[in-house]
Amino acid sequence: MRMMSLFIRIIRQFLHDKRTLALLILAPILVLTLLYLVFNGEDYTPKIGTAGLPAPVEQRLAEGKAGITSFSSLQDAVEALKAGSIDAYVFIEEGKPIVKLEGSDPSKSKAVLLFIGNTLGHTSEPTSSGASESPLVEPGNLPQPIVQYLHGGPDMTTFDNLGSVFIGVFTFFYVFLIAGVSFLKERTSGTLERLLATPLRRHEIVIGYMLGFGLFTGIQSLVIAAFSIHVLGLMLVGSIWYVLLITVLISATALSFGILLSSFAGSEFQLMQFIPLVIVPQVFFSGLFNLESMSPWISWLSHIMPLAYGADALKSVMIKGEGWSSIAFDVYVLAGLCIVFMSANIIALRKHRAL
Repeated sequence: MRMMSLFIRIIRQFLHDKRTLALLILAPILVLTLLYLVFNGEDYTPKIGTAGLPAPVEQRLAEGKAGITSFSSLQDAVEALKAGSIDAYVFIEEGKPIVKLEGSDPSKSKAVLLFIGNTLGHTSEPTSSGASESPLVEPGNLPQPIVQYLHGGPDMTTFDNLGSVFIGVFTFFYVFLIAGVSFLKERTSGTLERLLATPLRRHEIVIGYMLGFGLFTGIQSLVIAAFSIHVLGLMLVGSIWYVLLITVLISATALSFGILLSSFAGSEFQLMQFIPLVIVPQVFFSGLFNLESMSPWISWLSHIMPLAYGADALKSVMIKGEGWSSIAFDVYVLAGLCIVFMSANIIALRKHRAL
C-alpha cells in the first residue's frame, strides 16, 4: 500500500510538471525526426565543371549522375571552384586531362573521383599530397588524368575535415551548460535578488556576469582550440588568431544564450530539458553532416543556428586558409547574436524585479 502511494505521488508529480512530460514524449520524437531527415536524404550528387574538354568526353560525363556545368573559360571554372559552386572541374593541359578538386571535404572528393572512375574508367587513390597521377583509364587515347587539390590533399583525414566543427560544437555545448547552471545557482541562492536590490542597473548586472563568466569560458575555449591544433595535430592552414577570435565569439554567444535560457528554468533538471531542444538541432546543422543531400526546407534551418556560423568560419580558416573577407559575415552574425541575447537577458531580469 505504501508503494502504491509512492507510485501515485510520482504520477501526480509528472502530471503537474507539463514541461517534463512534454520533454519525455516530444524530445525523442524531435531527435529521431532530425536523424531521419539527415540520414535518409538522397545520395550526394557531385557538382563538376568542365572547361575545354573534347565533345565526346563531355557528353560521356553529362550522361552520368552528376551535376555537370560547362564553363566557357578555365578562369570561370577556377572562380566557381573557389566560390564553392562546384566540387571539382576537369580540363585539358598540354594534352593531359586534369581533375582539380576543391578538397576541403574528403567525402565530396571521393564522390567526384568515384563518379569519374565509374563514368570514364577505373580510378584508385592518389599517391601524393599535392598533384598526383591517378590510374584513371579513359576509353580511347586519353592519357591518365592528374588529380590536383585546391585545399587539403589526398592525405587529409575525416578528423581534419570535421575537427574544426568539433571545436565549435564542444565549445558551444560546454559553455552553454556551465553558464546556464552557474547563473541558475545565482538565482536560486538569492545572490541575484540581492544584486537587484542594489543601485546596479540591469544592463550593468548582465555585463558584469558576462565578463565574470566570460573570463573562464573564454580560457576554456582557447584551451580547446590550442589543444586540438598543437596536440592533436588538427589541420590549420589559416591564421591561428582568426581561430581564437571565432572560438571566443562562439563562447560569448553560448554564454549569453545559456544565461538567457536559465532565466526560464527553475532547477538544473529543467535547464537540462533545453539541451535536446536547443543544442542537439544545432549539432545536426553545424556541418557535421552534409546538408546538400537533404531537402532545401530542412537545410534552411542552418541559417538560424548560431553554431552553424561559427563552424563555417572555423572551417574556412583552418582548412581553406581564407582570411577576413571570407569569415567577416559569420563573425558579424555571431557578434550580433551575442548582443541580441544580452539585450534579451536585460529584459528577462524585469520578471525578478523592475529597476
